[in-house]
Amino acid sequence: MGGSKLDTRSIGLDIGLAYIKWLTGAENLHYGYWDGLEVTAANLGAAQSVYTDHLFSRLPDRPCRILDIGGGAGETARKLIALGHQVEIVVPSAFLAERCRANAPDARVHEAKFEDADLTGPFDVCLFSESFQYIPLKTGLAKCLTLLAPEGRIVIADCFRSDSFQPDSINATVGGGHPIRAFRTHLAQLDVTVSDEVDITAAVAPSIDLEQGLFHVIGYAISRVDKALAQQRPRLRRFIHWGMRRLLKPRKRARLDQRLYQNTRTAEMFAANNTYLMLVVRPKA
Repeated sequence: MGGSKLDTRSIGLDIGLAYIKWLTGAENLHYGYWDGLEVTAANLGAAQSVYTDHLFSRLPDRPCRILDIGGGAGETARKLIALGHQVEIVVPSAFLAERCRANAPDARVHEAKFEDADLTGPFDVCLFSESFQYIPLKTGLAKCLTLLAPEGRIVIADCFRSDSFQPDSINATVGGGHPIRAFRTHLAQLDVTVSDEVDITAAVAPSIDLEQGLFHVIGYAISRVDKALAQQRPRLRRFIHWGMRRLLKPRKRARLDQRLYQNTRTAEMFAANNTYLMLVVRPKA
């Protein structure tokens, strides 16, 4: 009998969120802001809090109706509600929608892609916190502009591909997002103004080193077990390796090896290939 496809993304998210919550006490999925902080696991929660402070500084100083687009596990929405805002969340994942309802029970959750979601404005703020890159460039801003109140704003915090971005046919280049040049061109075609823009690439890039350090620990554990199996249970080891070859295509195996054992995902590589921006977009009066 055939079963449904294994949802590895949800499994990975579940494990990742459990780890982040154990480490920091919250299910935040976004980068940390490391300016002035030592890059250690112990400081991850503090770095993510500083990031949130910078993000929230771009919101109006009054209670608002906010659309949190791609709201992660609902931690940002929970904080916004605690500040007196009314929040609706759009997430395409059933797993994340469940976490949003648990972490932000007072928020209204739409389980859909933003481009397909049936939303009723007006909203004072459309918020993208590391979600803008997952929405078609010409759809994201255009739809937000139809949902905004007259004095509303779009707040974006996300990674963009720099002109120097170097894709690799096998390994993944750390970072991503829309090409920064295409984003600038698209903004110029809209009847909008841009303000409060700041490039925080250098401040968030150390998050990559911290993440890679975790994967190296996992890789070391796997290597240690593999070495012991090679010495004491060679037949079992051969069977496991055979199973991995059957389950994972060569490109996926190469990328797993990159994650666990290589040093190609670093803060330096991230900064060389990406631009991380926080900015506010407003319709022209």
